[in-house]
Amino acid sequence: MTTPAVAPRIDGGALRVGVVGAAGRMGVQTCAAVETAADLELVARVGRGDDLAALTAAGAQVVVDFTRPEIVVDTVRWCLQHGIDVVTGTSGLVGAALDPIRAELAANPDRGVVVAANFAIGAVLTARFARQAARWFDSVEIIELHHAGKIDAPSFTATLTAQGVAAARAEAGLGEVPDATTVDPDGARGAVVDGVHVHAVRLPGLVAHQEVLLGSTGERLTIRHDSVDRTSFMPGVLTAVRAVRSRPGLTVGLDDLLGEW
Repeated sequence: MTTPAVAPRIDGGALRVGVVGAAGRMGVQTCAAVETAADLELVARVGRGDDLAALTAAGAQVVVDFTRPEIVVDTVRWCLQHGIDVVTGTSGLVGAALDPIRAELAANPDRGVVVAANFAIGAVLTARFARQAARWFDSVEIIELHHAGKIDAPSFTATLTAQGVAAARAEAGLGEVPDATTVDPDGARGAVVDGVHVHAVRLPGLVAHQEVLLGSTGERLTIRHDSVDRTSFMPGVLTAVRAVRSRPGLTVGLDDLLGEW
């Protein structure tokens, strides 16, 4: 049996980075960010139909993946099998979808994977604040707004935010959110994620936006974050790239990478 090529460990110098999905919106932005970072070197751009072997040929140490839900798991597993750590923000990696990655990491315990629903620091803070606030309000709903080219709804970010809010409510002993709706044949009340209603908006001119609406009798709290340009995601992407090689195993979200809160 032929041993697969493994990206060499290179000590010292710039961290060697490959981008998979390099021709997409996020891929193009990521390539530009890596190229302007003094401590990173962009060594491979892999697009649709390109051979992943270009990553090992270029000696990539970390891969940033912004591809599609139907191929991301295979891409991550391939990288781990070839000695490459991975950062990915591709939608769909939640719940049971992470199991194949966990299994691959068990077989490659020195490797690391960072999965983030959203790399914008403000979006991470929004989710954190929402979890903190959820225990103090009777009800919560989420509105997520994205560009018309987004293929999934609810967004990965909104799904994880809803799950976090629901967990915080459960920990506080809160019951179901009050809702007298019994007739909704067209789904006007939106999706329901762990008991939290999530409403998706898709419009040209938007990038990525989220509102968490919390209410109790006599008061309302709105927590909102807006990414108006994809450059807002790059500080988080680069933070994850720099951190992943020192974090074997699976890291979900950027919370633990941002230091003390």
